[in-house]
Amino acid sequence: MVDALFVAAAVADAVLDISGATTVETWLSLLAAAALLLRRRFPVLAFALTMPGLFVGSAVVAGSVALFTLGERTSRRWLMLLAALVQFVGFSGFVGPPQTLDEIVVSVVYALIFALGPLAVGLLVQTRARLTDQLAESRRAREDERRQAAAVALSRERALLAREMHDVVSHQVTLIAVQAGAMQMAGRDEAERGFARTIRQLCVVTLQELREMVQVLRASGGTDREIAPQPVLADLPRLVAESGLETSCTVDLPDTLARPLQRAVYRFVQEGLTNVRKHAPDATVRVSGRIHGEHVLVDVVNGPARSDRLELPGSGLGLIGLGERASLLGGNMESGPQPDDGFALHLRLPVEHVPAARPV
Repeated sequence: MVDALFVAAAVADAVLDISGATTVETWLSLLAAAALLLRRRFPVLAFALTMPGLFVGSAVVAGSVALFTLGERTSRRWLMLLAALVQFVGFSGFVGPPQTLDEIVVSVVYALIFALGPLAVGLLVQTRARLTDQLAESRRAREDERRQAAAVALSRERALLAREMHDVVSHQVTLIAVQAGAMQMAGRDEAERGFARTIRQLCVVTLQELREMVQVLRASGGTDREIAPQPVLADLPRLVAESGLETSCTVDLPDTLARPLQRAVYRFVQEGLTNVRKHAPDATVRVSGRIHGEHVLVDVVNGPARSDRLELPGSGLGLIGLGERASLLGGNMESGPQPDDGFALHLRLPVEHVPAARPV
């Protein structure tokens, strides 16, 4: 649009010349106007093509636009000065030979204006564009620095958390496992030894998961790094068996579900069983899972406690974490008491299968 306006102004300057230009002068001026179509890709060539129209014809507008483009798009100072000098000489000839000193001064002033004005405006536009690019680059650099500083701070926090988990939590769980092993060996009856065996097995599993989490926390970078091995649906029977609860498990879900969904289902059941062990260890538990329409539905429902509940410390963050995990996967989690004084957890996630491998 801007180019069209410049060309139209240059054509009007050539056609509406009131000085009575000849045919050659008019065509040279029109050539200068047409040369403006090349000004963005070939600014030097466009300027050169406008000069005959300025020296012979009346291509003042075309010459000024070409000089402006040269100042905007080239960084060679000598070329700009040469173009300004040519423009100065051309415009001096355009106004005609001066007769008096006043006319000489006026002619020189006008020639300087038409030689330096477009060039100065072009340089101003070029400088503004460079400053804009530099400011954008500076903003990007500052943003990169902020991200790097945040990454360093996060890495330090992860390392600190890993040390605390290793030094405090792992140590305490190890002591529990040792005590449970001693109780298992010295138990007076099979029931007592069975409880001790369950405690020891749970401690071993917890220690393994803690070690894996510590490894991930200590790892630098890589938000896509996975905790290995990841729990899947096939691990649910072992989880239920090791819970030590009276549990019926009917999970009818295919192993083709995406790994994030399988992991979410496993963690959901794990948290549900943990809550039952804390608050109603002698209650019956029902774990079920199925696909209904386009959603995966998983329930962990326990009956009422048949004895006094264990007053174990809890942060309440487990259920919050389950809700956040479900939300990230596009689902939701609900929990609440049952009419029989039991408790229920309900998980609802959109179905997502692992893409089948294409035959080679």
